[in-house]
Amino acid sequence: MVELKKIHHVAYRCKDTKTTVEFYKKALNMDFVLAIAEDHVPSTGEYDPYMHIFLDAGGGNILAFFELPMQPEMGKDPNSPEWVQHIAFEVADMTALLEAKTHVEAMGLEVIGPTNHGIFHSIYFFDPNGHRLELAANCGTPAQMAELNRVAPLMLEEWDKTRKAPRHAAWLHEH
Repeated sequence: MVELKKIHHVAYRCKDTKTTVEFYKKALNMDFVLAIAEDHVPSTGEYDPYMHIFLDAGGGNILAFFELPMQPEMGKDPNSPEWVQHIAFEVADMTALLEAKTHVEAMGLEVIGPTNHGIFHSIYFFDPNGHRLELAANCGTPAQMAELNRVAPLMLEEWDKTRKAPRHAAWLHEH
């Protein structure tokens, strides 16, 4: 059986590594910790020059990006709505979330939220590569989290049969 320790890193594509490092440092206070650049892909041997950068997202979490100048311009999955694919980061509390919103808006970015998800509040904005980012402040109680954990398998089974939203956790968005 495989025993995972944690996510080592999550990698996305970027348009420009320097702009990406500067954005994440300024917007989210992430440190630039590592860069790897090669002309050939180590796993396949193919010629495809790249710059691979690593940013410290806190708590041992690493967010990485690849710049691929020889590849066609990066795009998005045309069959997924813009709100689906995103990178979510946790902040300490609602005060930190509101401070982050003010900070990001002062950078000239459009911010959606805070949005109340019942067990957390979120704000949303985009990085210079078009990746949607979410900052979330937890507010769920242990009882709420236990109930969500209890109904998760029931919801999955119902969804699998009907492809309609199960109502087990509808209370999350019914304010």
